[in-house]
Amino acid sequence: MPQKQDIISETGTVKYIDLEGGFYGIISDSSKNYDPINLSEEFKKDDLRVSFDAKIREDRVSIHVWGTLIEIVRIEKLD
Repeated sequence: MPQKQDIISETGTVKYIDLEGGFYGIISDSSKNYDPINLSEEFKKDDLRVSFDAKIREDRVSIHVWGTLIEIVRIEKLD
């Protein structure tokens, strides 16, 4: 049975990470690195400021080996 996954709420900056072929991550304002598994194209912009809610996905693995794997449930651009 799947565990209840806690939702995190953060603000941060989308960054292009030049590792493992390149990908977009989010560096939170609290200096945490997040590796989103479902970041949509419109948010794949270097230095884009965002607010987001996400589930931490400890049940998945990533080849990126950078940050905490998350599944975004809500994201919006900040001014």
